[in-house]
Formats: sequence, C-alpha cells, structure tokens
Amino acid sequence: MQASISVSRDPSVQYLLRIGDTCLILAQRLAEWCGHAPVVEEDIALSNMALDLVGQARAVLTRAGRLEAELGGAMHDEDQLAFLRDERDFHNLTVVELPRGDFAVTTLRNFALATFLKLLWLRLERSNDAELAGIAGKAVKEARYHQEHAADWVVRLGDGTAESAARMKAALDLLWPYLAEIFESDEVDAHAAASGLGPRWSELRDDWRAEFDGVVAAARLALPADRSFRSTGKAGRHSEHLGYILAEMQHLQRAFPGGVW
Repeated sequence: MQASISVSRDPSVQYLLRIGDTCLILAQRLAEWCGHAPVVEEDIALSNMALDLVGQARAVLTRAGRLEAELGGAMHDEDQLAFLRDERDFHNLTVVELPRGDFAVTTLRNFALATFLKLLWLRLERSNDAELAGIAGKAVKEARYHQEHAADWVVRLGDGTAESAARMKAALDLLWPYLAEIFESDEVDAHAAASGLGPRWSELRDDWRAEFDGVVAAARLALPADRSFRSTGKAGRHSEHLGYILAEMQHLQRAFPGGVW
C-alpha cells in the first residue's frame, strides 16, 4: 500500500490547494450522476462539467506542486496530490463533499459553487502568478457556462411544480449553512491578498450574494435564516463524507503505487 505524502503548510500552497481540492471533490460528486441523470442531455452535461472541474483541479494542483518545490519543499505532481494525501491534508470546502443528493441539491450546489468560482477566476486573472492567471483565463469561461446552466435549472425547478419547488426548498435549507464557509477569512487568505497571489475570498461575498439572491428570488424561494454554524473543510477538518470519497478515489493508486495506463 502506497504511503501518504506530506505537503507544505506554506499559505500560498494552501491557498492553491483550497481551489484545486474544491474543484476536484465537486467533480467527484458530479461524476456520480453519470448514467443516473433524469434525462440523457443532462447526463452528458453533468459529466462534461465534472471533466471541466477535473481539468481545473489538475492545473491548479500542478501549480501547487511546483510552487511547493520553488519554496524548497518536495516536488509533487497532480496525481500525487490527488491520490496520496490523507483526509486532513485536503482543503476543499465542506459543501462539495456532502452526498450527491437529488437533482435539486446538485443543481443548487452547482449554481452556488459556479457563481463563486466564476468570481474567483475573474480576480485570479490578475494574479501576480502568471501560471495561475493563465489557468484562470480558461477556467472562467467554463465557470460561466456552469453557472448559467445551473441557474436555469434552479429557476425551472423552484418556480415549477409543487414537488419540484419543495425539493428546491429542501436543497436550499440543507446547503445554506455550509455556504458561509466560502467567505470565512483567515491567515491563508490574508497572505494571498498581501502577496498578490489572489483575493481574500471574503472580498467576493457581496457580488456572490447579489447573483445568488437574484436567482433564488426568480425561483420564488426564500433564503433560510443565517446560522452561527461554520463548516471547516478549508482548514482540513471535514465532514464524515470526505473519507468515503477518498477511499474510492484513491484506491487504485494506493493499491498499485506508481501504476500508469
């Protein structure tokens, strides 16, 4: 069995891991819809969006591994970072590791995350890290499509039948407490902003709320009350669900170290 790797605690590396890990784990959840979506067209769309997110994750994790080496640490490639880290060394948002749920949960989560990622990629196009800026230039186009696609479904379901509206309301009640974590600031955010690597995620909150609230209103949904609960995936403290995702995702590489196709 392949041993786990240790990763630098440098805040610049951690900032990149938060982005790459969030894209990677969301892609895993979306991939679970392959063959199970309500219509064939949506089956293909969700699979393609998962592939877009895998591509974004690969690019950012590759940059994180190179940056770690530039800072004097070990050189890790995208596969090592995806398949050989333990749960506490992942820094994805908790909301992306929650179970797949029904189609309402998937579309609402996609909309919330795509809106955030679109705003983040737009800011990262101005990063002083040229490689990250280049990744953002391509990724923002994909995020815009993901956002538009998911927003259409949120409105269609929320302003649809009694059953679809009830499911969208339940999805909003489930996901809303976890979305606050996106905009929690800490020393990693502060370092990224000070160094010019990227923005504090809290700086995106107002624009995100404006876009999110607009679609929720069009779907005739009411936002739940805010809660003091904060999930902590960015800090490496996850829900019980991530371990199961990693067990499935990492099994082949752990069982056959260094295996290639």
